[in-house]
Amino acid sequence: MTIQTVGIIGAGTMGNGIAQACAVSGINVVMVDISDAAVQKGLATVAGSLDRLIKKEKISAADKDAALARIKTSTSYDDLKAAQLVIEAATENYELKLKILKQVDALVAPEVLIASNTSSISITKLAAATSRADRFIGMHFFNPVPMMALVEIIRGLQTSDATHDAVKALAEALGKSPITVKNAPGFVVNRILVPMINEAFFVLAEGLATPEDIDAGMKLGCNQPIGPLALADMIGLDVCLAVMDVYLTEFGDSKYRPCPLLKEMVAAGRLGRKTGQGVYSY
Repeated sequence: MTIQTVGIIGAGTMGNGIAQACAVSGINVVMVDISDAAVQKGLATVAGSLDRLIKKEKISAADKDAALARIKTSTSYDDLKAAQLVIEAATENYELKLKILKQVDALVAPEVLIASNTSSISITKLAAATSRADRFIGMHFFNPVPMMALVEIIRGLQTSDATHDAVKALAEALGKSPITVKNAPGFVVNRILVPMINEAFFVLAEGLATPEDIDAGMKLGCNQPIGPLALADMIGLDVCLAVMDVYLTEFGDSKYRPCPLLKEMVAAGRLGRKTGQGVYSY
């Protein structure tokens, strides 16, 4: 299957980032959200991102115009019928994703592929709620989508080889470097990353070093571009805690217990950059 048009549900940070990556690569996009204001905000974000690329001389003004022309915005799921692949990029909430996926599944043609951009929810479980489990897959992009090369392609138990191959080919056409992952809580990257962040909070709670020195140690000693505590502030401490809670529940292994300091900071509303205060002040 050649994917020429991609439907994207959600015009937020991930949705508009995926839309930009597709449009710049010559793929037509239908970006859908619940209100015209939401889709216009998403489109404006894409335009602003492309303007920054023009300033860096990575694209031309003509490239920007061509990319924006490939993005159709809509508040109606009916417009997704033009797509060969629909990517759900809604908020990380199982019930919401389930509702959206059932609507899309009932609407688009049987041969259309459906992907979820979930970072933690079981692809096997989501696929089972549709009538096309063999044509359902996980396509986990990383933020910021236009800049990050990685895409995790997650195979549910039911995902067919043809679906995997088509989605992998699309990721490569977008200039991404996909890795194939089996379905499991956190998949690969977050399975390793979030427990590392959690351990950094244990180190901080034990007073082994200051936040600045913990982050400097990981940057200088492990060649990380950003320290784990600063990264936690960027991701959101509430998100990190929620992911650890999922691991603890799904695996039943105490090594995934959330650090009490992380829990206390979330309880205090110190969630990171989005609240102006996390490990650091913003």
